Amino acid sequence: MTAVQSLPSWLIGRVASRGRELVAEALAAEGLKLPHHAVLAATAEYGPLAQADLVRRLGFDPKDVVLLLNHLEGAGLLLRAPDPNDRRKNAVTVTPAGHRTLTRCTALAERANTELLAPLTGPEQEQLLGLLTRLHQA
Repeated sequence: MTAVQSLPSWLIGRVASRGRELVAEALAAEGLKLPHHAVLAATAEYGPLAQADLVRRLGFDPKDVVLLLNHLEGAGLLLRAPDPNDRRKNAVTVTPAGHRTLTRCTALAERANTELLAPLTGPEQEQLLGLLTRLHQA
């Protein structure tokens, strides 16, 4: 292993890349990409919410979010309507079809993550998740 390959940042990046790849492959079965899943999941968890709030929560470029919303709305998974609190804004909500799709996507993502963590024992998986959470929160 080279000096670069032994750096924690390099190793974490490689593992993260593999995890994204596995989840992306799994979500493709639903015709969605990772950003679509993120928008759908955030809307389900925090919605209904304004598009601007969705952009802030996800840290995505506003133009990208508009394109993602257009796709998800066109697929019948999300609905944009005037925000009852501020009619100048659109509120985004998940449709019943969107909730069903999100349930399937969540199961697919969980299976992909199970595959990612398969080389570790149960206690090792818990320890890894705890350590990653600490690093993320630091």
